Amino acid sequence: MNEQKFAISNKLANEDLIPTKDKSWGWYSIFAFWMSDIHSVGGYVVAASLFALGLTAWQVLICLTVGILIVLLFANLMGKPGQKAGIPFPVVCRMAFGVSGANIPAVIRGLIAVVWYGIQTYLASSCLIVMILYFAPQYEHYTTVSFLGLSYLGWFAFIAMWLIQAAVFMFGMAAIKKLVDWSGPAIYLAMILLTVWMVYKAGWENINFNLSDKKLAGSDVLIQMAMATAIIVGYFAGPTLNFSDFSRYSPSYKSLKLGNLLGLPINFIIFSIISVVIVAATIPVFGQMITDPIETVKLLDNGTVIILGSFTFILATVGINIVANFVAPAFDFSNVSPQRISFKAGGFIAAIGSVLLTPWNLFSNPEVIHYTVDILAAMIGPIYGIVLIDFFKVRKQEIDVESLYTEDRRGSYWYFNGINPKAVKALIPSTMLALACSFVFTDLANFSLFIGGLTAAGCYYWLMKGQAIVPVNSSQYQASVISK
Repeated sequence: MNEQKFAISNKLANEDLIPTKDKSWGWYSIFAFWMSDIHSVGGYVVAASLFALGLTAWQVLICLTVGILIVLLFANLMGKPGQKAGIPFPVVCRMAFGVSGANIPAVIRGLIAVVWYGIQTYLASSCLIVMILYFAPQYEHYTTVSFLGLSYLGWFAFIAMWLIQAAVFMFGMAAIKKLVDWSGPAIYLAMILLTVWMVYKAGWENINFNLSDKKLAGSDVLIQMAMATAIIVGYFAGPTLNFSDFSRYSPSYKSLKLGNLLGLPINFIIFSIISVVIVAATIPVFGQMITDPIETVKLLDNGTVIILGSFTFILATVGINIVANFVAPAFDFSNVSPQRISFKAGGFIAAIGSVLLTPWNLFSNPEVIHYTVDILAAMIGPIYGIVLIDFFKVRKQEIDVESLYTEDRRGSYWYFNGINPKAVKALIPSTMLALACSFVFTDLANFSLFIGGLTAAGCYYWLMKGQAIVPVNSSQYQASVISK
């Protein structure tokens, strides 16, 4: 075994943060990961909410396609360092921000995951309420009394979903992988059955795909399409940012890219078409356009379809929540204090925090949905820019794995107090600019991810210009860290 250069610090490593030996996530597991990520109530609602911008069905489809291709690019880029070195997202951040400074982007990403965890749990609980009221309509009166904006029955369903997800998470990444591998295809089957039922009830000749009541023309169409595309990218900004948390388990970069290709553009476009057909069918079936799949299921007059639809969306939303919003903060918060906060403890910190945010107030209508996505994207964009420009341009894709886990001042990623001041100087103004787009220059709100990301990348590259980066034998050092 190769001799180590530096002593590994207990403040920087635990069994969850060191390079993994598990390389069992082949292309299908990555494909299934994205299926779980996309096939959720949140994904359905975001796709359907684009019609509120005044776009026609074919315009929405173009936006969805362009947006998901951008997401594919980001996923391939953000997944590469994790796959190459077998390390999770917060450890990847140590290259740009320093071994201690990585806690800054890690905590930001962790807090964003807390928000999304609460939102997705709330959406899954709404499906559970539909099932409860179908079997026990006498509990309807518990939906009229509320506490902190959520009904008593809503609280019961929310806590129930919270506990179910926690139980799955307790079994670790192996159980999560099993859930991901079979839940995605199962959800597809149920969605197709729901689509067939809705088309049967509506009659194909009665379905009109011109779903917008607004009349846009000329430049307004292009502006709204650009906004819709940015919303899609913003929605997936969280899981693509910390994609190294999952790409680290992939046996090869080629396998990773294949899984991303199948799981993102191909899978997402098919799911979006299914979603649009269902939304279009709600008009002849119910007399109005319904963009919330939970409301669609609730209004159906067939018990089997109601149960199947509700269970499908519960399963889909639980899948994405555990994958995208439990795993991410589990690594992120563990990175803050590896010896005190385990992977599981980090996940439960996020789960508890999600209740305190009253997430049902953050996803109540299309306008609020877009506003929530924009603000979270504004926080994520600058981190994207710094991490990507550092890995691909500044460090030329070289990773000194052993230096990621040492406080030795000779390490490649040691800066003043373990924090790279240049990364912080690039992060702060670019984040403020991105947030200003959401709160002040609101016409640019949908583009805050790109504005913040490009600004941060440019600032960081300029500040790091001339910095000496020493090439390393990453495989040698990775073997040393794993053996430790």
